[in-house]
Formats: sequence, structure tokens, C-alpha cells
Amino acid sequence: MRQLSTYPRPLTPDGSYPGRWSALVALLLGEAMNLLDATVVQVAAPAIHADLGGSVSDIQWFTTAYTLPFAVLLITGGRLGDIAGRRRLFVLGVVGFAVASLACALAPGVGFLIAFRAVQGASAALVIPQTIGLIKAMFAGDEMSRALGSIGPVMGLAAVCGPVLGGVLTHADLFDSSWRAVFLVNVPLALVVLALSPRLPQDRAPKRPTLDITGTLLAMTGTGLLVFPLIGADISRLSGRSWAEVTAGLLTLTVFALHQRGVAATGRSPLVEPTLFTRPGFPAALVASTSFFAVTNGLMTVVVLQLQLGLGAGVLKAGLTLAPWSVGLAVSSWAAGAHLVRRYGRRTMLAGLGVLLTGMLGAILAYDHTVRGAYPIWLLPALGVVGLGAGLFTPAFFTQALKPLRAQESGSAAGLLNAVQQLGATLGVAVLGSVYLANAGAGGGTGVGVGTEGAPGALYAVRVAFWGAVGLVGVCAGASRVMGREA
Repeated sequence: MRQLSTYPRPLTPDGSYPGRWSALVALLLGEAMNLLDATVVQVAAPAIHADLGGSVSDIQWFTTAYTLPFAVLLITGGRLGDIAGRRRLFVLGVVGFAVASLACALAPGVGFLIAFRAVQGASAALVIPQTIGLIKAMFAGDEMSRALGSIGPVMGLAAVCGPVLGGVLTHADLFDSSWRAVFLVNVPLALVVLALSPRLPQDRAPKRPTLDITGTLLAMTGTGLLVFPLIGADISRLSGRSWAEVTAGLLTLTVFALHQRGVAATGRSPLVEPTLFTRPGFPAALVASTSFFAVTNGLMTVVVLQLQLGLGAGVLKAGLTLAPWSVGLAVSSWAAGAHLVRRYGRRTMLAGLGVLLTGMLGAILAYDHTVRGAYPIWLLPALGVVGLGAGLFTPAFFTQALKPLRAQESGSAAGLLNAVQQLGATLGVAVLGSVYLANAGAGGGTGVGVGTEGAPGALYAVRVAFWGAVGLVGVCAGASRVMGREA
């Protein structure tokens, strides 16, 4: 039963929420804006580095500075929406995202840009968790299914447009803006969202949860310690200090898990529902999500690094190279969500991994048969196959991960899966990007050029990174099989 007091104006005579479809546009634009921002920056990152200077590992930080706070604050953002009102948090997040985007566009140096990217990520963590709750507050019955079903196609379109838009905007150099245009494009999008946001209901949870500040700080500290030493490092030769930081991160996350049990035992609201870990299926889903999104986000970064730093290709060519991946992802995710998952169930998930692996092996062959200094033309169809596999896997995975859960677990599970998705993206950029950079120069150093005679070079480095990703797909496949046992 809808609570009329949560709405800014009365319901219509037929009991529906007025302006719900235009309000849905605001929610979908808010989601798409965040996805676009992540993908356009991946393509523009080498151009940013060329302009602002700094360490080559800063290229990884341009992405991870966004995804890391996004990951660790997602669940807290959802809790804040439950407490203070989802529309209020949605608007606050969009305003923060727009201001941070403008600050990124005006950033005078690398340090400022990385700091503003972190603010963007924190703002996105306020926006994204509110979407599902607000849709459920405005729609019911078949309309709710239609509204929820619109998220996938919009995200697919954003995935297609992101890399190409990043290349086009940076290459166009409008008003001498160069890479700064990829951040400025967020401002008009945010203004449209804010103009439509008064149509959203001021919805909140019927039972006010508590806010687990200690749990949030433990999660932030643990993931930060885990990711920070991997950025720009030679993974095969981590220093003793780096291993100590990684170990401290794992121990902190263990303390976080114990803290969550203690919070739940006292009757307060933990960030993560402990009952999710009483069966093997959901922990396996977390492993699968982490490894899968590490592969997809990490490889996208590696391809861009090889093209722009190793080959010297322009940003537009890099963006267009990723277009087959994005198109394949959009087409297959629509087919899986609309037809294949309902007919074949979890087999769609495993088939997606098989197609993904085929595309990755095709990409390795493409690099094997590319002359040093030449454009890897056969990479294009291989990346198209990679996109098809990723699009098949994703809808089936989330359906399988959430299917066996009890009603009281679904909200916490969805938030945790989204958080782990962002953490996987962060780790993928950190680890696979570092594998590439460590092998791209002479003697396994951090050079990023095509390489000198006898040096491993960028083609060697990108193959090493892809083989590492093949291992992560194997981890994902094993975890997916464990998930299937609860079907």
C-alpha cells in the first residue's frame, strides 16, 4: 500500500503517481550520466596524462579514484536515502556530481583532478542506490516491470556511446578544451536531471534504519589498503611494504565482516546482511562479480593504453576501436534480458563466459599476428565477440545471484553486488593496467612505448595482460558453477 505522506503532491484518482514517466527520465539520465563518465574517461585518460604530466600510473588513478569511493559508499548511500529521503539524496548526489565534473574540467594539475574524481565517485554513490526505490514508489504492476526493464537498454546505450563519445570530444578539441570536454558534458546532463527532479517523490523506508559509520570506515580503509599498493606496481615484484599494505587491507576487511555480525546481533542495521553468507551461492556470486568486472574494465583500460601509449594512435581511433565491444554488449544484453535468460536460465551465464573467453583468445591471436608499430585490425571482431559474451553473462548473472534470496535480504544483496562490481572494476584497472605497464618497457620496467629491439614492447605487454584476464575468467566460471548449485 502506498504511503501518501511520502509524496510531494496527491496521487491521481486512479491511484497512480502523476508525472511518473518524466520522473523516470530523470532517474535514467542520472544512471546513464554516471556510466558515461566512467567510460569516456578511460578513453581520454592517456590524453589527460599527456597534457598534465605526472607518473604514468596516474592514468589508472583517473579511473580508480572514481570507482573506489563509488564502491565503498554505495551501500551507505542507499542507507542515507532510506533515512533522509531518496529524492533528497538523489538531488544532492546529482548536484555534487555536476560541481565535481566542472572542477575536473578546470583542474590545473594531476592531484586536483584525482581528488575531484573521488568527489565524483562519492556523489555517484548517493545517486545510484536511490533509483530502484524511487521506481518502486512511483510504479506498480506491469508499469513497474516496464520501468525497471528500461534500465538495461539505457545502460546499454550509454555503454555504446561512452568510448566513442570520449574519443570524439577529446579529438574535436572544441574551444581548445581537449580532454576537459569529457567532464563538461556532464553539466548540461545534470541540469536536465535537476529540472525534472521535482517530479520525484520524497520516498523513504517505512522503518528508519540506523547508519553504520564504523562499518563504512572499515570498508573504506580495507579496500583502500588493498587497492593502493597495486596501482602502477609490478605485480610480480611487489615490495615488502606493498605486501604489508595488502595484508593489512585483508585483515581490515575481516574485521569489517566480524563487525557486521556484531551490529546485526544488537538489533541495529548492518551495512551487509550477515545471513547472505550462510549459503555458498551468494559468496560465490561476489567472487564471480569481482573477477568478471575486473576482466571487462581492466581489459578496456589495457586496450586503450596499448593503442595510445604503445602504438601512438589518437584518442578518436582508440574510442572507435572499442565500439564493436560496446555494440556487442548492448545487443547481447538486450537479447539475454528479453529472451535467453527466461528460456535457458543459468546456462546463459556460462555460455556468456565461453563467448567472452573466445573473444579474448581471438584478441591474443590478433596481437600475435600484428607487426610491431601496426594497428591490430583483427582486434576489432575479437572485441565484438568479447562484448557479446559480456552482454550474455551480465543479465543472467544478476538474475541467478538474486533469485534464491529471501525478501529481507534482497536490498542488502543488490547493494553489495553493485559495490563489488565497482570494486572489481577498480581492481581490474589496478592489476591488469599494472601488468601492462610493468611489461611494456625494456627489462619489464614501466616504459610504455612500443619498445626497442630486444625489449618486450607494448604488444608483448598487452598479451600478458590478456592472459592474466583469461585466468580471472576461469575464477569467474568456477564461482558461477557454485552459484548454479542453489538453482
